[in-house]
Amino acid sequence: MKARLIHYGRLLLSSFILFIAVITVLFFLLEMAPGDPIQTLVGDVPLSEAFREQITAAYGLDRPVWERYFRYLGNVLSGNLGYSFGTNNEPVLGLILDRAGNTLALAVPSFLISTVGGIVLGSIAARTRKRWLDGGISGGSVGLFSVPNFWFGMLLILVFSIWLDWFPTQGKSSYGMPGIELEYLVLPVITMATTELAYKTRIMRSSMIESLGQDFVDTARSKGLSSSQVLWRHALPNALLPMVTVSGYSLGFILAGSVLVERVFGWPGMGLLFIDAINRQNNMVILGVVILLTVVIIVVNILTDVVYGLVDPRLRAQFAPSRAKPRQERQDRDGKDTRDPADQNSDEVTA
Repeated sequence: MKARLIHYGRLLLSSFILFIAVITVLFFLLEMAPGDPIQTLVGDVPLSEAFREQITAAYGLDRPVWERYFRYLGNVLSGNLGYSFGTNNEPVLGLILDRAGNTLALAVPSFLISTVGGIVLGSIAARTRKRWLDGGISGGSVGLFSVPNFWFGMLLILVFSIWLDWFPTQGKSSYGMPGIELEYLVLPVITMATTELAYKTRIMRSSMIESLGQDFVDTARSKGLSSSQVLWRHALPNALLPMVTVSGYSLGFILAGSVLVERVFGWPGMGLLFIDAINRQNNMVILGVVILLTVVIIVVNILTDVVYGLVDPRLRAQFAPSRAKPRQERQDRDGKDTRDPADQNSDEVTA
């Protein structure tokens, strides 16, 4: 138990250091970026020096960069992501949370489809190894993984929206209608899920092939179990261990990839907010979106590490308390060896 707590303590410390590093690097990169955010705010109109100084002082841009950095870092650690650099002067956290639900509406189905589909297709490819079905699944996975998701999204719009007129091209619902309509959700979800589906299929195929070559699989076959029973009941649980780690990282890639997908489909989520903030040089919103995504990715990675430690028997054994010392104490106290005969035999063979 102590070893496990030390492990998770180090994990939390490294995650916190990573969080501070992301804020620091991005803050100073945005400070060094070319452009004039004040001119972008007022538009293409003449700007007097007095008015520029007034806006600069209002947003605290007249202070030294190190002072602004530490002030911003303190605000972030207290839960304040600042205010949007614009006419509305809205809280950045509120702007992001208003869009977060729309992004999750794409990310969660994409994650589930890619994970379940990758497990099923990878298992089938491993079961039919070196046959035509394995070749088709493996070749399709390599091809889809190599295609940029924004290009694939535009291809889906061309085929299913323009040529076939099955699905709409932009937005999340009909004009003036609240909520999200299913027909607007189909193409963006497919676009976001495809790349991760291809990647997880390849990982699952390799893991399943390795699992099918283990001794316990041969034992299950010798007992007369069918190929399907051996595959799904015995080989699959062991092959799922790498998918735990892959799935954790996958959610981060899906959220990061939503920026381009939302731009292609005009989906009003955090990705579209992020691109709009870049165009307007709204540094506070850019920082806020990246910080929130960083927090989500860090939390998911920590949860992935915890889950992997629970499902992997090798890690459970690593963190389990050693019983060698109590056993030796009993042997010394009683004056004889109280170990299991199998352990005694193994020691004699080693000697």
